[in-house]
Amino acid sequence: MTTSATALVDQAKNWADLYGNYTTGEEGASLTVPLRARAAWEAGDADAFAELFADEGSMLVSDDQLQGRDAIRTYMAAQFAGDLAGTVLVEEPTEIKTVSPGVTVAITTGGVTRPGVELTEAEKVRASYVLVLRDGVWQLLSHQTSPIQS
Repeated sequence: MTTSATALVDQAKNWADLYGNYTTGEEGASLTVPLRARAAWEAGDADAFAELFADEGSMLVSDDQLQGRDAIRTYMAAQFAGDLAGTVLVEEPTEIKTVSPGVTVAITTGGVTRPGVELTEAEKVRASYVLVLRDGVWQLLSHQTSPIQS
């Protein structure tokens, strides 16, 4: 196997590990949204991050409920250029449940850190994702995070 093929296989294994116990069915398919959010975050790509959301999607940030892709894109672009520049989103799926066909709720544990820096217990958050299947594509309807330790 060539060096580039080996690197691709290693990368695929790394991403596959991120699915945890949710590798099949609607749960596994819907988990692609948090994983794509992670990739967009690592790239500092506010456009890709915002495009994960449904048209009417929302994201709770502190006490502000950002409504719609444009508001989310604007907020994330400013954050990726500021305080969140160079950070990574580290999450592990804790639970995913199908609410009805085409609707899942995913709960993750993790947070935001610098590359190579482990999160402390005090920094960890629990994130909730409400995910919907629209025209064959899983989208984010609602997202929020809450500190695990208060």
